[in-house]
Amino acid sequence: MNFTTSRRRFASAAVAGVALTGLLSACGGSDSGDDGASGASGPVTLPFWGWANGQEAVVKAFNASHKDVRLEYTKVTDQLTMQKQLTNAVKADNAPCLVQNTAEYVTSWVSQGALADITKYVEAHKGEFNPGSWAGAQVQGRLYGVPTSSAPQFTAYRTDVFAEYGIKPPATWDDFIAAGKELKKHGIEITNFAGEDPSTLEVLAMQAGAHWYAIDGESWKVDFQDEGSLKAAGVIQEIIDNDLNSKLSFADYAAVQRTYDNGGTVTRQISTWQMAGMVQNFTKSFGDWALAPWPAYRGEAPKTPAGTNLTGGVTLVTKDCAHQEQAAEAALWMSTDAEAVRTMASPETGNGVMPALADGDAYVGDSISQKLLGPNHESAKKVVSDSLSTVTTDWTFGPNWTAMFTELQAGWAKVVNKEQKVTDLLAHMQKWTVDDLKSRGISVKG
Repeated sequence: MNFTTSRRRFASAAVAGVALTGLLSACGGSDSGDDGASGASGPVTLPFWGWANGQEAVVKAFNASHKDVRLEYTKVTDQLTMQKQLTNAVKADNAPCLVQNTAEYVTSWVSQGALADITKYVEAHKGEFNPGSWAGAQVQGRLYGVPTSSAPQFTAYRTDVFAEYGIKPPATWDDFIAAGKELKKHGIEITNFAGEDPSTLEVLAMQAGAHWYAIDGESWKVDFQDEGSLKAAGVIQEIIDNDLNSKLSFADYAAVQRTYDNGGTVTRQISTWQMAGMVQNFTKSFGDWALAPWPAYRGEAPKTPAGTNLTGGVTLVTKDCAHQEQAAEAALWMSTDAEAVRTMASPETGNGVMPALADGDAYVGDSISQKLLGPNHESAKKVVSDSLSTVTTDWTFGPNWTAMFTELQAGWAKVVNKEQKVTDLLAHMQKWTVDDLKSRGISVKG
């Protein structure tokens, strides 16, 4: 399914010895340095690091429309490079004011004392954003950044292949597996499980109502073996046991895209931003793709996971920033200015990301490709809009998420290669995560 790639992950850890109270309530930014230009002449300059297509154009527009504040943009190679460079900058006390990131890392950065608490500058704008995106920018009710994007999740599928074999878009995971078994008879795989990308397990567990991390009083509660996780494990295991999935690594990105373009693999559970890669790499199947809702679990109403990116993107304000109020205001502008949002939403000018705005429906048409979907473009708009109304909003990313995910990756590769079961991996992650948190001096139950 390949919701993310290995580029999005990094293997740093939260600071050891931090108690929960300190972790979640004592690491915010202070009021120092928030007093504008502090007597200096000229505009305030705010260094901004990001990697997304379209950001340079947004920064140019911001600078053209603001006299007292100027953004100084540095394009980082990718998400992995960002985390490494930010780690080094935080250690050296010279982090940029603004940083592109994703919601899954906010708790980890807060635990390291890297982020400023900007609640007082942005909380009045809560109504402008959708609930899922707003939740992704905060830890225990305090805001450390401004949401930039949502991650609506849906199924993209090959209409021509499905029509040829009389298969309907799967409404449930049972339907999905049945369709996979039919396609297998014709040498076609219904999905792809990259060995380095366990986000497949993460998002199916999220959809099923799992909670790997939760806050319980003054402790973290860890549970990788709850009902939702086991439900997700059952679906994934059946797909693997029946050889319904290809196993292409995103290390060979071109090969992954070719199998979709050639019809060797015919569905993807993705978000809008992943469609940009399809548009940029396909040559044969334009117009043959359509969107359908995420498959539901048997007997359950439609529900889409927030996505690993998904919960969406966020522009973080760092504690090192000397002008935190101006940084917060600049982040708000980038997330709410109509033209800036449209630039980032388009797969042609930006990253094809859905905005984090409460009225994001207005940008659905911009975020999905007419070229890719052809005659199915109009019907796809409703699928994307509907997915935003069923997004999970109660998923919590733990303080050692990045280290945990690295461990999960190693085990997932064994699952994909049939060296262990999904339930074996979940049992291992339960013990490993509890032990890891304890080793950091963090109170944990589980």
